[in-house]
Amino acid sequence: MNESALRRALLAIAILGLALGLAAWRFGFGPFDANMIWTVATLPVVVALAVSILRDFWIGRFGVDAIALVSMSAALLLGQPLAAVVVAIMYAGGTVLEDFARGRAERNLKALTDRSPRVAHRTSRLGIETISVEDVAVGDELMVLAGELLPVDGILLDASASLDESAVSGEPLPERRGAGDVLRSGTINAGESFGMRATARAEQSTYAAIVRMVAAAQTAKSPFIRMADRFALFLLPATLLVAGVAWYVSGDPIRALAVLVVATPCPLILAAPVAFIGGVSRAARAGILMKGSAALEALAQVRTAIFDKTGTLTIGGAELIEIEAAPGRDEDDLLRLLASLEQASHHVLADSIIRAARGRQLVLSHPRDVREHRGAGLKGRVETIAIAAGSRALVLADRPLPDWAKAGEEKYRDEPVLRIFVAFGGRLAGVFTFGDALRVDAHDALARLRLAGITRTVMLTGDDGAAAARMSALLDLDAVVADATPVEKVAMVEAEKALAPTMMVGDGINDAPALAAATVGVAMGARGATASSEAADVIVLADRLEPVAEAVAIARRTRAIALQSIIAGLALSGLAMIAAAMGQITPVAGALLQEAIDVAVILNALRALGDRHSARA
Repeated sequence: MNESALRRALLAIAILGLALGLAAWRFGFGPFDANMIWTVATLPVVVALAVSILRDFWIGRFGVDAIALVSMSAALLLGQPLAAVVVAIMYAGGTVLEDFARGRAERNLKALTDRSPRVAHRTSRLGIETISVEDVAVGDELMVLAGELLPVDGILLDASASLDESAVSGEPLPERRGAGDVLRSGTINAGESFGMRATARAEQSTYAAIVRMVAAAQTAKSPFIRMADRFALFLLPATLLVAGVAWYVSGDPIRALAVLVVATPCPLILAAPVAFIGGVSRAARAGILMKGSAALEALAQVRTAIFDKTGTLTIGGAELIEIEAAPGRDEDDLLRLLASLEQASHHVLADSIIRAARGRQLVLSHPRDVREHRGAGLKGRVETIAIAAGSRALVLADRPLPDWAKAGEEKYRDEPVLRIFVAFGGRLAGVFTFGDALRVDAHDALARLRLAGITRTVMLTGDDGAAAARMSALLDLDAVVADATPVEKVAMVEAEKALAPTMMVGDGINDAPALAAATVGVAMGARGATASSEAADVIVLADRLEPVAEAVAIARRTRAIALQSIIAGLALSGLAMIAAAMGQITPVAGALLQEAIDVAVILNALRALGDRHSARA
C-alpha cells in the first residue's frame, strides 16, 4: 500500500470509529462503549504518525507533526478519547488534503511529461518505418504526420510547415516555418505531413530538457520552503511551554490538552511547497521553465535586470525594417517580386526576404534566368519582369538616385543596416532596408518589469558604443555598458549583484558565464538548446521578451502567497492557543478550529496555480 492509500485508510478508520463511538454513546453496543471505540480508532493513526516521525528523525528531519502525536497521546492518557479521535481525523484529513493539493499543483507539470513523444516515422530507401523515439539518430530523415508530436529536434526539409507550439513556448496560435528552420520536439504538426532531419537524439532534445526540469521542480526545495520547515523546531517547544503554563495557572490538565490540540497545524508548513509547485506549474503553462522552486524564489527577489542587446532586446538578425517604394508602386507587390527572385539565391538575406513575404501571406512566383553576382546581388526574371536586386552599384551603376530615394539614403547613412536596391526593367522601383530591429514587445516588457518591482535596468552588450547608444535611445534604461567582453560581462554582473539581487537576460553562448554569475540567469531559449540555456535558472521558450516580465510577476505573486499562508496560519494558531489556555476552547472544538485554519491556508496556497485575474474572479 502506497503512502497516499495508507493516509486515506487511516482517515476512513478514524471517521468510522468516530461514527461508531457516537452510536455506542447514544444507543449502546453491549460490551463496547464509546470511549473504547474512539481509543481503538485513534491508535492506528498514533502508530503510523510515530513511525513517520521516527523515520524522519533518523534522516535528520523534524516536523510539526510531533505536536499532533503529543496531543493525541495526551488526550488518550487524560481520558479524552473523543478529543483524540477528532484530532486523528483532523491529522489524517490534513494529510489527505495535502495529497490533493500537491496533485492539483502538479497536474499541469505531469501533463507535460505524459505527452512526451513515443514514436517516430523514419524514411529510408525501403520506405517509412515506425520506430521508438529512443532509436532516432542524428541525421535521420523523419516524416511527421498531421496532428503528431515532433519526436526530436530537427531541421525542416519541406518548403513550409504549420506548428502548434503552445505546449512548449506558450504561443497560442500555430506558427509557420520554412525550409531550413529549426524545429523543436514536443510541438504539434498543425498542418500537412512534412519531412525533417533530426539534429539531436530524443534525450538531448528540447522536450526531454523540459521533462528533466519538471522533475527537478517537483523535488527541489527552495530556501523559503526550508525556512518554513524550521518553524517546526520552535513551534513544538513553544506549544509545550504555553500548555504547561495553562495547566500550572489553572490546575486543569484539559486546558493544556486544548492548547496542544489547537497547535496541530499539520498541513500548515506544507502551504509553502504547494504554492511554489503551483507557481512553477503556472510558469510552465506560459512557456517559462524554472529549474526548481529555488529559481522561482530567487526570481521573486530580484531588483536589477541586466539585458544583453543582440537577440534579447533586439531580434538578433537581418530583419526587414522598411520598404521605400517608388511613386505608383505597391509595397506588397515589390516584396512579392523580390522574394520570388530571392528563392534562387543563397545570400544570407534571402531567408529574411522570403520569410517577410510569407508573413504577409504573399504568393510567390517561380524565378527564371537567374544570375547571381557574388557579393553584389542577382538578376533574373519573375513572370514577365526583368528584375535586378542588390547593391546600389549593381542596380544603378553610375546613375544618380531619384529624388524619392534620397531621404532614405540620408536617413540610414551611418546606421548598421543593409540596403537592397530593386529595379524593374532597369528603373529603380524600391529600396529595402534590413537590420537588427528592436523587439516589438521590448517597451511593454520593460514597463511590466518596472511594475513588478524591478528598480534598475541595464543594457550589457559586446557591441560597439554607437550601436548600443542607438538602441538604448529607444528604451527607458538606467545604464548602458558597451564593448564588453564575456569576462567584463561577468564582472559587471557581480558588481550589480553586490548592490541588489540581479537578473541577467541573454541568449548567446557568450552570455552563459554572465547568466551563471547572476542571482538568476534567464535564457531566451526559443532558438534551441545552447550553453546559455544550460547555465540559466529560467528559460523563456517563446521568442518574445514579455514572458521575462511575466516570469517575475509569477515569482513575486507565488512567494507572496506562500508567505501569506504561513504567517496567517501561524497567527491564527497562536490566537487559538491563547484562547484555549484561557479555557475558552475545548479540545474537540479546538481540533475542528485548527482544521479550518489548515484548510484555509492550503486553499490560499493553491491560488498560485492561477493568474491574478483568475484569482480575482
